[in-house]
Amino acid sequence: MQAVAIDQFGGEITSHTLPVPQCGSDEVLIRVESAGIGAWDPFEREGGFAKLMGQKPNFPYVLGSDGAGTVIAVGNQVRDFNPGDRVYALALANPKGGFYAQYIAVKAQQVSRVPRQLTIEQAGVMPIDAITALTGLDDTIGLKPGETIMIFGASGGIGHLAVQLARRMGARVFAIASGPDGAALVKRLGADAVLDGRKEDIAAAARQFAPGGLDAALVTAGGSATDNALTTLREGARVAYPNGVEPAPKARPGIKVKAYDGMLTPDAIGRLNKLIEAGPFEVHVARTFSLDKAADAQRALDQHFLGKLALRPN
Repeated sequence: MQAVAIDQFGGEITSHTLPVPQCGSDEVLIRVESAGIGAWDPFEREGGFAKLMGQKPNFPYVLGSDGAGTVIAVGNQVRDFNPGDRVYALALANPKGGFYAQYIAVKAQQVSRVPRQLTIEQAGVMPIDAITALTGLDDTIGLKPGETIMIFGASGGIGHLAVQLARRMGARVFAIASGPDGAALVKRLGADAVLDGRKEDIAAAARQFAPGGLDAALVTAGGSATDNALTTLREGARVAYPNGVEPAPKARPGIKVKAYDGMLTPDAIGRLNKLIEAGPFEVHVARTFSLDKAADAQRALDQHFLGKLALRPN
């Protein structure tokens, strides 16, 4: 198969011809048709995940943490999937190689059928960001119907999915996007109020939206603008931010601020799919790159874009 990989941590991403990974007894072999380009991929390229997880890497090291495609084979212990199924999957630092390849073998518990609303391309870029959004909203914040929530970074990968999930959970969403194009996207996705964080007075608009103070905030970008926006939360409000957001958001005493990781469990995947399938759902793909342009795709992470970047291995 064709793949792009690194030969040492910190090295260049280059094309390789590698064996198709063997499908273990509890695994699913997927022909990858879409892979996500994640903000965390450069961290993996530098060896961050291997160090964090105490793993001994195998080189060439194939990057890529989530993707979607067609099941080619299943292990003899797998009962929930069959060849031909359209699936998405996520696997951080997968020991048999990542999604920047034409084929991947992953544990069956990390695989789900693609919700009918999504294309394969959308499903491939969604998993980690969507699970991270849901974990923040549901498990960390404990968002309830009728509550108000600020989503800071609402036009990004996690943020634009969080807007839609929060609305499905019955919350009123105050969204802060990046640029007029970001604000237009988030408005289309159903946020109750949308601001361009680069130009508009966030604090004044938040106080108008929720005079008694917002109940919660999901933060995907840190800095002074974020901290100023958090002054509009009420006493006892909850703030969640994924680990890796720098600088970490700060709020006044009386507000609970908690960092978290997206937790991949069969239950979380089930809850996510149920929310997605409740109605129209958009996973916004800003640009799609061919497999041999994976290095260009990672460089594009430093540019302004909305939603997600995709890689097309096949």
